[in-house]
Amino acid sequence: MTVSPAPAFDGKAFAAHLSTAPGVYRMYAADDSLLYVGKARALRNRVGSYFNGTPKTTRIMSMLSQVARMDVTVTRSEAEALLLENQLIKSLSPRYNVSLRDDKTYPHVLLTREDWPRIALHRGPRAVPGRYFGPYPGVTAVRDTLNLMHKLFKLRSCEDSVFRNRTRPCLQYQIGRCSAPCVELVAPADYAESVRRASMFLEGKSDQLGQELGTQMQAASEALEFEQAARLRDLITALRSMQTRQYVDGRAADLDVLACATQGANACVMLLAFRDGRNMGTRPFYPRTNGEESAEEVLAAFVSQYYAEHSPPREILLDREIPDASLIESALSASAEVKVQLKWNVRGERAGYVELASRNAQITLVSELTSRSAQHARSEDLRQMLGLAEQVKRVECFDISHTMGEATVASCVVFDASGPVRSQYRRFNISGIEPGDDYAAMRQAIERRFRRAVEEDGVLPDLLLIDGGAGQ
Repeated sequence: MTVSPAPAFDGKAFAAHLSTAPGVYRMYAADDSLLYVGKARALRNRVGSYFNGTPKTTRIMSMLSQVARMDVTVTRSEAEALLLENQLIKSLSPRYNVSLRDDKTYPHVLLTREDWPRIALHRGPRAVPGRYFGPYPGVTAVRDTLNLMHKLFKLRSCEDSVFRNRTRPCLQYQIGRCSAPCVELVAPADYAESVRRASMFLEGKSDQLGQELGTQMQAASEALEFEQAARLRDLITALRSMQTRQYVDGRAADLDVLACATQGANACVMLLAFRDGRNMGTRPFYPRTNGEESAEEVLAAFVSQYYAEHSPPREILLDREIPDASLIESALSASAEVKVQLKWNVRGERAGYVELASRNAQITLVSELTSRSAQHARSEDLRQMLGLAEQVKRVECFDISHTMGEATVASCVVFDASGPVRSQYRRFNISGIEPGDDYAAMRQAIERRFRRAVEEDGVLPDLLLIDGGAGQ
C-alpha cells in the first residue's frame, strides 16, 4: 500500500480566510517544529504578503519552503500583538526569528524587604524578597552605585547570618559607611527613613530628594535642632557633589543608547546606559540572527524583546531608524506607564553618544568574531591531539576546594565550541567524607553529575577534565 504525501500548504487560500484584525501568526514545519512567529497590523494582508509571488530574500524563501501549516491568534491591538510576539519568541525559540539570547546574569541592586533592609549586588533569579533596581550594564556600575549608597545613606551590606550575630559595630561603621543597625546604634525610624531616601535615589528622583532634604534641613534649623540640620546639610552636599560628576546635556537624564553592527549573519548590539544623568557604562549583546542580515530588523527585534523584560527609560537613542518604531514606542509607553521615545538622527552631545556606541559595537563584533575563530582553531588542535574523528562539542572540568579540610566544595565549568557556557556552571556541596579526602570528594561529585544525567536523559560531555593528577 502506497501512502500519499501530505498536500503542500496553500498559503494564499489560508490567508484569504483570515480577518483584517491585528494579531500574531505562527509557521510550522512538517515535523511540527516552530519556524517563525510574527505580528501583523492586519493578519490577512501580512500573511498573504508571504505568498503573493513577489521576490523574497533567501532566508525567507528557505523558511517558506518548509511551511506545512500556520496558526494565528487575534489580538485587540497592534501593541498587544507585539507583546505576544515577544513572549512567544522568548518561550518557543522559533528557528527563523531574531532572538535576544537569554542572559540571566544581569546585575541588579537589591534592597531587601525586612526589619533592617540590606543593600547588595544581586544576580540570577529574584528569589529574595525586596526591590530590584536595574538591570545595570555591568558589575562595575553596580559597585559604583553601592559605594554611593553606603556613603550617602549608610545602609548595611552584611549577610543576615553576620548581622544577627554581631555584638559590636564592624569596620564599615568605623569608616562612616554603615549606621550599625546590627547593634541598634540607629533608631528603627531613622534607618527606615534612610531606606526610603535610598529608594528615591535609585528610582532616579535625586532632584526631588535634594529638595526634600533642603526642606527638612530648614525645618530642623528653625526648631534649633542644629546637629540634625548639620547632618542633612552634609547629605545634601554629598548628593550635589555626586550629581555634578556626569550629566547628559547638563541635566539629569535617563536614557539608553543602542547601536547595531552586523557582519554576515553575526550581529552585536551595544547598549550605553545613563541613569539619573550618570553614565552606567556599556554592555554588548549578540542576538541570534538566524540568517537575518538587516541591521534594522535585528535592532528592532532587540528593542522590542529587551524592553519587554526590562523597564525602559523615557528616551532611547538609536543609530538608525527601525521598522514599526511608532508601534514599539506605543507598546513600551503602555507597559512602562510613562511616555517612551525612540529617537535617531539626533544632534549635539546625543549624536556623540550614538557615534560612541556605534564605534564600540563595530569594534566589539570584530573582536568577538576573532575570538570565535581562535576558539575554533583551539578546538581543532584538541581534536588532532586526541586523535578524534570530530571536534569536541562539550567539555566539562571538575575541581575540588576546601578550607583546612572543612566545607568541601566541587565545581564544574562547561565549555562548548564557542567557549565558556557560564549558565551551565555547577557547584556541589560535598558531605559524608573524611576531611581533606579529595579523591572521595571528586568521586561523589562525578557520581552525582552523571547519575542525574543518566536518570534524566541529560547532556553528557565529550571530554571530561579532572584536576588532581594521576591519582584521580
